Amino acid sequence: MERTVGVEMGITSWGDCQVELQIAVARTPGLEIVEKLSILHEDTELTTVEVPAAHGGRLHLVTLPYGYSQVTYEARVSGTGEVPKASLADLSLYRRPSRYIESDTFGGFATAEFGGLQGAELLAAVSSWVGARLSYIPGSSGHTDSATDTLLSGAGVCRDYAHLVIAMLRGLRVPARLAAVYAPGCVPMDFHAVVEAYVEDQWYAVDASRLAPRPSLVRIATGRDAADTAFMTIVDGAADLDWSTVNAFIEGDLPADDFTGLVALR
Repeated sequence: MERTVGVEMGITSWGDCQVELQIAVARTPGLEIVEKLSILHEDTELTTVEVPAAHGGRLHLVTLPYGYSQVTYEARVSGTGEVPKASLADLSLYRRPSRYIESDTFGGFATAEFGGLQGAELLAAVSSWVGARLSYIPGSSGHTDSATDTLLSGAGVCRDYAHLVIAMLRGLRVPARLAAVYAPGCVPMDFHAVVEAYVEDQWYAVDASRLAPRPSLVRIATGRDAADTAFMTIVDGAADLDWSTVNAFIEGDLPADDFTGLVALR
């Protein structure tokens, strides 16, 4: 499978500003990645430091001088990645509550809705329930909204859908985590967030928003929730994201996906 993905961003810094970017495709065994990352300030290319992150992800640290800088990343991704294996530490971490996912308060509710379901049947039921419960409305949620806020408001974007799915699954003691991805076929095109749930001894992708076929997705970052997978984090200083454009294409036709079966993120 051949996929071309990338992003361009314009950033204005109000002085020297250290920024973490999490936009590079995760290094997954079985994938061949040909990529280029460029950060230009006026006509000067800035130096980045690559830092390994969880599950093949990569952070790129850069100090932006005062003024306007443009970030350009493009990658051609070939092949099929291996399904990630889970350690006991992973399974423990991804059962716990986290910043945006108060799963310790969802146990009774999740059991009432989905108690007795397991495996593919459970994932399909939770995905369908969240998809029917929420309305996808850009701008309807804020960057501090949690799974509880999403449940009460009944609206959100992909990260909100993912947080609510994870809350339900962790409430049932099923390990679940958030994956930030490039998503060929996604409308509107943007960075996308999906869930990986551990059932039947493997991680499988769940996308209650159904915005893009799961077999086309390309992993960027993986973590407990959106706090771990943000595409841009200001470490020190102040800066504004002026604009961004995300692209993700697949060679040939998009793969079919009815969103009910078990599909691994590769």
